[in-house]
Amino acid sequence: MPRKYVILLVVALGVIVLDQWTKYLVVRELTSQMQGQETLGGRLGAMFGDPPPQGYDGLHYRPRRSIEVSENFFRLRYAENPGAAWGLFRSMSPDKRGPLFHVVSLGAVVLIVFYFRKLSGSDPAEKWALWGLPLVLGGAMGNYIDRLARGFVIDFLEAHWFDKAAWPSFNIADAAICVGVGLLLVDAFVRKEKPAPAPTKAA
Repeated sequence: MPRKYVILLVVALGVIVLDQWTKYLVVRELTSQMQGQETLGGRLGAMFGDPPPQGYDGLHYRPRRSIEVSENFFRLRYAENPGAAWGLFRSMSPDKRGPLFHVVSLGAVVLIVFYFRKLSGSDPAEKWALWGLPLVLGGAMGNYIDRLARGFVIDFLEAHWFDKAAWPSFNIADAAICVGVGLLLVDAFVRKEKPAPAPTKAA
């Protein structure tokens, strides 16, 4: 298998596994959804099965606690996002939002694979895209798994400034997408299309 496809599989699958594993830990430790489930299968069923109806706070899983990592700057707190990144399209009706996200997610996968196939994998100038595209792919698939399983994405990373200003909650998949897009922006500035050599004039 060519080296570039090894990178694609390892990075994308690594992001997906890390993303789903951290979400599992968040649901287990910060919500009551898995209480009473003694086996791994039972806990996974509670996480990936049909979610309970929304409560008064708008959440399907009832939060139990949050974890203050840095009292005035960062915490781990369970949140649900039925919309896109940063809560976009949150207010759209579910019957329209679901098909839209399916089309966008699958379209993103097709485009990423299409552009990745065009990389030679041996040109040092491609290194930004070589790592950026798999990060975006893994992040997109991580959140898409959430949407397929329960119709909303689990977020839990919350950066804030003394509770006076806060960045929208996000997760590992979102972070991978942001880093990947950043690498692709660097690639757009660093890697330029080489102009075709001018034809030589006959003597």
